[in-house]
Amino acid sequence: MPSRRALLLAAAAPVFGATRDLNCDIAVIGASFGGVAAALAALRNGYTVVLTEETDWIGGQVTSQMVPPDEHQWIEQFGGTRAYRDYRNGVRAYYHRNFPLTEDARAKPFLNPGEGSVSRITHEPRVSLEVLESMLQPYISGGRLRLLLEHKPVSASVDRDRVQAVTVARGNVQRTITAKYFIDGTDQGELLPLTKTEFVTGFETGEPHGPSQPQPNNIQATTWCFAMSHHPGEDHTIDKPATYDFWKSYTPNLKPSWSGKLLSWSYSDPITLKAKTLGFDPEKPTQGVLNLWTYRRIAAKSNFRPGAYTSDICLVNWPQNDYWLTGKPEEAKQLSLSLLYWMQTDMGFKGLKLRGDVSGTEDGLAKYAYIRESRRIQAEFTVLEQHVGQEARRSLTTAEPFADSVGIGYYRIDLHPSTGGDNYIDIASMPFQIPLGSLIPKRVENLLPACKNLGTTHITNGCYRLHPVEWNIGESAGCLAAFALTRKEPPRRVRADQTLLKDFQSWIQTQGIELAWPRP
Repeated sequence: MPSRRALLLAAAAPVFGATRDLNCDIAVIGASFGGVAAALAALRNGYTVVLTEETDWIGGQVTSQMVPPDEHQWIEQFGGTRAYRDYRNGVRAYYHRNFPLTEDARAKPFLNPGEGSVSRITHEPRVSLEVLESMLQPYISGGRLRLLLEHKPVSASVDRDRVQAVTVARGNVQRTITAKYFIDGTDQGELLPLTKTEFVTGFETGEPHGPSQPQPNNIQATTWCFAMSHHPGEDHTIDKPATYDFWKSYTPNLKPSWSGKLLSWSYSDPITLKAKTLGFDPEKPTQGVLNLWTYRRIAAKSNFRPGAYTSDICLVNWPQNDYWLTGKPEEAKQLSLSLLYWMQTDMGFKGLKLRGDVSGTEDGLAKYAYIRESRRIQAEFTVLEQHVGQEARRSLTTAEPFADSVGIGYYRIDLHPSTGGDNYIDIASMPFQIPLGSLIPKRVENLLPACKNLGTTHITNGCYRLHPVEWNIGESAGCLAAFALTRKEPPRRVRADQTLLKDFQSWIQTQGIELAWPRP
């Protein structure tokens, strides 16, 4: 029987026929985490969707980029949409259904497969892939979703303030997709320049922690993640990376200054910026310091029956492989390989094994770089540090309340070192809302953002970019497109008209989208 992957790649949904060019109600270009959420929202509300993806894995952050969910501390009780909970429950159910868990692990009400300290549900990216695909599969089988894997957007047709079509390419084969609404679910906002939608990049002015002059080329570091296991007594040393000598001697030139060499167990504490020591030991806990082995561990062998796993599996998304020298993510690969080679040789951990079987790649690294910062629409409303930052809010006890809220989220304003030479900017925020105005471009009428390309700044991107928030952004965008089609009213009017706005907010609440945080 063909695999689900083969079916997804080959399926031609009946409603679309077998022609090369496609037409649908809502086209979602980019199957990032938010892009998948957008597609699901549009589909469950009765519309046809074409969903495209540059790689062969849908899911973005949690799959092709390999980053397990970063979430707030209340996520098991509230602070995420119903569909996001379905995804998380699906991950745990997949482990219960398919993996040889120990009785103790099976009895845990909130199983954390990797027992990683960064998240309550660290897990292998292929599991997220299976769960997300299973959520889409009924719509593929039902003929309302066409999924185009390994298709990248290359051009667009625009008539004044409306996008008419987007052309995607897989190798030399191109397809043109026409739709009533387009949703940009790419991790770098790739539809924005193609559709001539006004956007911003980099570091803006006008916020307490912002610069005095705009810095459009100053963006956060990217990271090319990888997974590894540890096998004492074995030698899995990789070939010496081409730029290893550079990275071994590289000392970051950041302001404020870094703590020393990048490839070391010391780094700048993100909050204080003082030198901080990290630990690394795959076999036992480190004393008094964070053990990087368990930090983003995605499989803890203790959760599985003896012999099922020969080692834990550790996901490497650390300070040491943040790449900020240029805005070219491909160059981050050499840094990640150099970090692994440094651990295998200089640090003596020859048993560290690069796990390409976990990432689904030949080179052993993730399919795609972890992108923290995207092009962002010039929106009807832009979220500023003054709206969500604890210090900027001063004596106020909550984040700015938004009358047009379409979701909620919470995370610290966590900015990694940037291409402009800035060290961490890591400041406290407050539980916040997602304003509808941040999803609506200033001019273009039928294009919506689904992830990190909404109306935030370089600074507020630092708390709006995490997994449950991105899902909520995408889900709300998919709902907005569906509502606009149903009511035959453009998104801009949905926000401007108080009756339409209240109807929309009530409607998405019935679908499990929370608009406000519970009162203390």
